[in-house]
Amino acid sequence: MKALSAIAVAVLAAVTLQAPAQAQAAAAPMTRFVDITGDGGVDLKANVVAPATAGRHPAIVFPSSWGLNDLEYLAQANTLANRGYVVVSYTPRGWWASGGEIDTAGPQDLADLSKVIDWTIANTAADPARIGAAGVSYGAGISLLGSAFDRRIRAVVMMSGWTDLVYSLYGDNTRHQQSAGLLSLAATLLGHPGTDLSGKLADFNANRNVEQVQAWARARSAATYLDAINANRPAVMIANAWGDSFFPPDQLVDFFGRLTTPKRLELRPGDHAIAEFTGILGLPNDAWTSLYRWFDQYLAGVDTGIGAEPPVQLQPLNAGAERYANWSALNTATKRYGLGSIRWLDGTGLLGGNPGTGWSKTLPGDLDTVANGGVVLLTNGVGAFTGQQPQIWLPAVDRLRAGVWAAERPSTPTKIRGIPKLHLNLTGTAAKGTVVAYLYDLDTLGNAKLITHAPVTWLGTAGGSRTVDVNLSATAYDVPAGHSLTLVVDTADPLYYDENTLGGTVTVAGGSYVDVPIR
Repeated sequence: MKALSAIAVAVLAAVTLQAPAQAQAAAAPMTRFVDITGDGGVDLKANVVAPATAGRHPAIVFPSSWGLNDLEYLAQANTLANRGYVVVSYTPRGWWASGGEIDTAGPQDLADLSKVIDWTIANTAADPARIGAAGVSYGAGISLLGSAFDRRIRAVVMMSGWTDLVYSLYGDNTRHQQSAGLLSLAATLLGHPGTDLSGKLADFNANRNVEQVQAWARARSAATYLDAINANRPAVMIANAWGDSFFPPDQLVDFFGRLTTPKRLELRPGDHAIAEFTGILGLPNDAWTSLYRWFDQYLAGVDTGIGAEPPVQLQPLNAGAERYANWSALNTATKRYGLGSIRWLDGTGLLGGNPGTGWSKTLPGDLDTVANGGVVLLTNGVGAFTGQQPQIWLPAVDRLRAGVWAAERPSTPTKIRGIPKLHLNLTGTAAKGTVVAYLYDLDTLGNAKLITHAPVTWLGTAGGSRTVDVNLSATAYDVPAGHSLTLVVDTADPLYYDENTLGGTVTVAGGSYVDVPIR
């Protein structure tokens, strides 16, 4: 609550500080707070920031983020109004003072978005032919989903949003514990969850009624309606962070590849909503600068050049900005690193060459190590501001609880670009289980920086031998010359629920490997 209040105060301060400079250049935008009637008569709290100039203007609708309200975008609304846009921000149903119950980007939320557009056209100087929708997180998801159902939305900017809510909740059959927990806490403290959301969250946490929860999530995923979005042809810009612990970026890659509208994908270091945060406060921000250019190009009719630029724009974790014509152009080869037998001297195996055979490494179930994905929002969020990846001291990884494989140290950098893929042969497994894999950059002193990671869970009916394949989270990272690419596999991470039994074991066996996309 205190953090959210601080954000609101900071936004209002930013708007106040901007006002004198704006007044010198032109008449300040006009701001008013309104009530908009949503679907079924629900009252939606909103604000309108509009240019003082006469005539019709392009308009942008901003649904607020999960846990925030329509004050969230005031600083950016003033900036956009000064650029000639009518901006309507609103608090979705079930949050703060808006009526109704939280619909989690469901049918009622999408109907509300259309009602807000109706109101905007009827009550402002908005041009009906030039309507956009945008937001961060929850507002981002509603905006993109809305473009499948309302043809009036001609351009979308989705920042830190999702395209596949099933993957966000159950990626690789593994429930995301911390992120779902924070969403639930915010809904309880700041909103009206109602029986629908409360019931689904209870089922998720108890790991019951999984098919029903996934069907509910699928109905709230833009990927489900991709054909409709392509048919409506809004211009879609997607901006996200490599380390987004709510909506990991792998889901965006497939969606973006199948999107046939004018499109742009931007990925930067950080965690959920961190890359856009300074912009919300009204400070210079790359993601928001791209938003201006996108809407100027596709709503205002100004040629900013953004449509002619390569559509995939990346800021690697430790390298300069890069541009690509498509996602597949990120890498020029895939290098297979086989997992070798574990040395008794240091409890580490060789990572590289053909996959070794005739060896195995047994891991205890449900026991963690210092190798982990960090804390939701904080770990990767701090990294975005410091420029440093999460780091551990590799010798501290308990070799009785984890498998560790380290590659030889090449004389040239290894440029990882894309989605590494891990293949594990397992023996002696229980019917259900979980492993978590981490890819590190290891220096000569034992310091290991996290490049990417992912959990994977199998849900069988019987124990025995099996193979598991998991896509690690998409990444762009340069392993320096003389450093070792290192893989750690254990069975627990506080970010996730696991399906292991304390006292059980998981055995990794020969024939396992990781395929790394390189440039």
